[in-house]
Amino acid sequence: MKSKIKAVMIGHAIGDALGVPVEFCERAELDTSPVTDMMGFGSYPVPAGAWSDDTSMSLAALDSLSKGEVNYDEIMENFVKWLDQGEYTPTGEAFDVGKTCLAAIRNYLADDKKSALKCGLTDEYSNGNGSLMRIHPFVLYTYVKKLPFAQWYELVKNGSALTHAHDRAEIGCLIYAIVLLHLLEKGSKEYIFLGLQRARYNLMDCAEFSHYDRIFRSDFASLSREEIKSTGYVVDTLEAALWCVLTTSDYESAVLKAVNLGKDTDTVAAVAGGLAGALYGYDAIPEKWRNPLLKRDYIEELCDTAYENWIK
Repeated sequence: MKSKIKAVMIGHAIGDALGVPVEFCERAELDTSPVTDMMGFGSYPVPAGAWSDDTSMSLAALDSLSKGEVNYDEIMENFVKWLDQGEYTPTGEAFDVGKTCLAAIRNYLADDKKSALKCGLTDEYSNGNGSLMRIHPFVLYTYVKKLPFAQWYELVKNGSALTHAHDRAEIGCLIYAIVLLHLLEKGSKEYIFLGLQRARYNLMDCAEFSHYDRIFRSDFASLSREEIKSTGYVVDTLEAALWCVLTTSDYESAVLKAVNLGKDTDTVAAVAGGLAGALYGYDAIPEKWRNPLLKRDYIEELCDTAYENWIK
């Protein structure tokens, strides 16, 4: 179980780091010069192995959850430490901050730090992927703690709502959570489809569910690359990440396929990387990428702490 936690966290962080140097690049540009390995100093002035807000905010959440209890205000405090003090970053400085996450943190700091669960944005135009990219620590907590459905459903919804409180963003996180829980149970593609079936059964009555219809089509994995979008919109990101995992046969191929879709390369690859980590396991993540990942020891030590406290 400890190895599974590390597979998801490190798998996510490596996908993030692979995508950072080419974030915002167009697909046609990457078709000409595709990413094949860790690079640095592209879209941002950071070295190879550096990860972005996707992993930083995930670690901020995991740091709080690793104590064995859920404290949403403490998680938001950790988000503040990341944004203002550079904690949970690979280089000591926050970069690539999403506008919805930024607005939610500002809401928390206003009015003498209002309740964390009242800070997330609720409008339809705040359905970026900023909660999907950092929701996996909540899912890992749920898995190890063996929480019943009602409790983990609320936990994942609230985890999203810290920044992204619109139903569409929350449903995206819930679909992802159900798939990830199934992969943690058994690493096989069959369990992705079983997870999707369960997600459909449990969420199909939600008003925003129809935005995710394509994911549940029987021919989803057969969609062409041209039919897959890789923008920062939560629906596009979840579709792209799932499609990359379903249409490849190993961790390396999945994350490189995600990065080379272009646009929001770090987040699509991070989400795909977490899923692929759960699917193939920690040892399947290439050592050539594990070794240069900045602060890998810190991430793995935090995973160890979380595991020890979660099983108590």
